[in-house]
Amino acid sequence: MSELQMLLQAVEEVARATGDEAMRHYRGEIEVNIKRDGSPVTNADLSAERVARDWIMKRFPADGILGEEFGVHNGDADRRWIIDPIDGTASFARGVPLWGTLVAAARGDEVLAGAVYCPAADEMVCAARSAGSWWNGSRTRVSATDDLSRAVVLTTDARFAASPDKLPRLHALIAEAGSCRGWGDCFGYVLVATGRADVMVDPVMAPWDAAALLPVIEEAGGVFTDWTGQPTAFGGDAIATNAALSRVVRGKLCGASS
Repeated sequence: MSELQMLLQAVEEVARATGDEAMRHYRGEIEVNIKRDGSPVTNADLSAERVARDWIMKRFPADGILGEEFGVHNGDADRRWIIDPIDGTASFARGVPLWGTLVAAARGDEVLAGAVYCPAADEMVCAARSAGSWWNGSRTRVSATDDLSRAVVLTTDARFAASPDKLPRLHALIAEAGSCRGWGDCFGYVLVATGRADVMVDPVMAPWDAAALLPVIEEAGGVFTDWTGQPTAFGGDAIATNAALSRVVRGKLCGASS
């Protein structure tokens, strides 16, 4: 088994274990606290990330880990795992099923494999370089929509409060789109990867928000970049599209020709 095949299996397994731990707390007694950056965190986030770390450290003790809740472990390692135990904590805490667990394996800034597990929606999308993108066990593809006036555009929070300079560009895109919905956080990217939406944009993204999404989108035939048009999960923001709309969407959002 190649490294990429092994990692494809591994990211799916650890994402499932982590998401299932989060699911044990879902719609139960949730204690919500606010972190220094203003984002919410619950006891479920902490418990789920511990499960992910334990899983990885037992099976890949030489690897590094970057997690949203507990930071860096073994930071000098050649390969690292990037974890968001609950992406969409605000939805999770309100009992809304549009949240998920994100796990990626990377070498430097190259993301080798990623998985997005949305247990409340019973959806798993995972991918590895040159191994395809898989939705609940079957190959998945982005949509073929090539007309922005028929496109479904998604974003987590249309106010763009954390990055107001990008708001006029979003509004220009929405003005020409077929529709705009707030099916946000990682679930929006799942919808793009599975052809049920065409565009997903976010103005601020941490590495643990974005790393797993890049291979999932790219291996499904889509395009994942930051707002400068660079194909990276570490640019601090994100644009995901199908291939047919990539040029027009990035032309409106970042002026890129990619």
